[in-house]
Amino acid sequence: MRKRPQQERSRLMVDRIVAAGRRVLVEHGYEKATTNRVAAEAGISPGSLYQYFPHKDAILAAVIEQYSAEIGEELTAVLTDRLDLPPVELVRAAYTALLDVLDSHREYVRLVAMELPRSRVADHVGQVERRVGELVSAYLTIARTTDRVAPTTSAWLLVRMVEHLCVQYVLEQPAFGREVLVDELVRLSLAHLDPGSDHARE
Repeated sequence: MRKRPQQERSRLMVDRIVAAGRRVLVEHGYEKATTNRVAAEAGISPGSLYQYFPHKDAILAAVIEQYSAEIGEELTAVLTDRLDLPPVELVRAAYTALLDVLDSHREYVRLVAMELPRSRVADHVGQVERRVGELVSAYLTIARTTDRVAPTTSAWLLVRMVEHLCVQYVLEQPAFGREVLVDELVRLSLAHLDPGSDHARE
């Protein structure tokens, strides 16, 4: 049987270690996610792991980068699939889908928000926020929902407001239903974009 090229074997090993790192971080948290635990989860020796990652934080960086890329792609898809909708429908559909994305990555959201040092995740979180913000800004520019505030300003405010409230909802799981949160987010967003609209006053 022909051997796989060394480069491919190395890539597969890195993927295997990062996947193991994800599972260990989710199950044990940052403090207990040791290189020995990751190696055991990956089914390799610590020595083999060190050939690819010199320490725990290198594994953590790879895990965060992978998670952030996945979430960024999913959130971008949430918006791009709905950009042809009218503002009210877009906002409601986008916020509902955003909650779905965050809920499907709840353990990662918990790690980023509650366990990992902010300095280790700020760049990755910022990249996702900028990516989504650029899409929102482009939509607001085309839709011309308001001339009161610049689209880039509105996008910055809306992305961070909605992100914070949705993250906290997913983590805290308060007693009120998701539809209540979505209704209020829609109302807040439309009140900002068009204070005089009927939807903003509902």
